[in-house]
Amino acid sequence: MLVRMTEILPWTEEWKNLYLKEVSKLQEIFKDEMIEIYHIGSTSVPSVGYAKPIIDILIVVKDIEKVNLFNDEMSCLGYEPRNEHGITGRRYFTKGKLKRSHHIHIFQLGNKNIKAHLTFKEYLNNNPEDAKNYGDLKKILAKQFPDDTHQYQKVKEKFVDGLMKKAVIWKET
Repeated sequence: MLVRMTEILPWTEEWKNLYLKEVSKLQEIFKDEMIEIYHIGSTSVPSVGYAKPIIDILIVVKDIEKVNLFNDEMSCLGYEPRNEHGITGRRYFTKGKLKRSHHIHIFQLGNKNIKAHLTFKEYLNNNPEDAKNYGDLKKILAKQFPDDTHQYQKVKEKFVDGLMKKAVIWKET
């Protein structure tokens, strides 16, 4: 059985270019349904220092129920529609089977997850020490779980939860 490997690379400006390249394709597909689009995740925060080379993109739409109408067009771009994939109110798409390149997270305007993602990114951009610690943890976990992305995610999630709590407090002050 083939497994997806946990690959962590030093941060590169190329990730921003890959995001921008994808934006135009996604805008063409979602046209009038799309309200906003953001580069999120570790590839969008230089001070993290290290990340999986997967471009996370957050799209805000008018009506989440209409997103499934675009599944065929997304498939033509190489994306696999994954529906909510464990998060109520989200539509999720992945690109690349064993070697992922992009994750698309789509939420309807007003969904609390939009603010959470953007607050987390803003917090990391404004707190480089925490961002660096996050990147360092990714390197450690990738060595610990090179062929077990689920275990990597599980352990990383605990750290991210702590950072999210700090981010919310930081945003409120």
